Amino acid sequence: MVKGIKICGVSDLETLKYILNHQFPPHFIGFICNYKKSKRYVEYEKLKRLVSIKKNKTSFVSVLVDPDDDILEKIKGLNFDYYQLYDVSAKRTKIIKEKYNVKVITALTINSQNDVDEYKDYDKISDLILFDGKGYEKSIGFNHKLLDAIPYSVNKMIAGNIKIDDIPNFKNKNYFIDLSGSLENEEGKKDLKKINKLLNFTIINET
Repeated sequence: MVKGIKICGVSDLETLKYILNHQFPPHFIGFICNYKKSKRYVEYEKLKRLVSIKKNKTSFVSVLVDPDDDILEKIKGLNFDYYQLYDVSAKRTKIIKEKYNVKVITALTINSQNDVDEYKDYDKISDLILFDGKGYEKSIGFNHKLLDAIPYSVNKMIAGNIKIDDIPNFKNKNYFIDLSGSLENEEGKKDLKKINKLLNFTIINET
């Protein structure tokens, strides 16, 4: 159905353990590492404890917005498989990937076809291209039809106000799906019942 699931914005140990011990864990779990405007931001000492947990086959993703050298040096020893980079040029992305020997998810925020076409600058550098809304800490969607012209060969992930019940709409797309806000309760905390629904729903609906 889809290539896999990423749950983003995990910030507490209870939620993290629940996800990792689920019968159908996601492919990726994302942690907000330097964007303090986000309610999902995790301070370094807590982050260090969270990502030291045994993660089995799930990949841990450090979500970084225009990271400076200080934060990159600070997290370089942590147990991350990917750096998800927002607002980072293709040239700097290549430098970060090579210096820290880490896989890279390039995150592009989409409002127009020109925004989508930026993937061409990163396709030979990044391991995954994430097409997201313009909201950053807010969950804002965009017109997914803008992605239709991207070659099948591009390794793609999609985010931006995606709900669990939207997943069947991606049945014939070769995307990883990234969810965050739709898995939260009214207080903005991750809801274990919604996470369980997502992980079971995804498996049941795979074809």
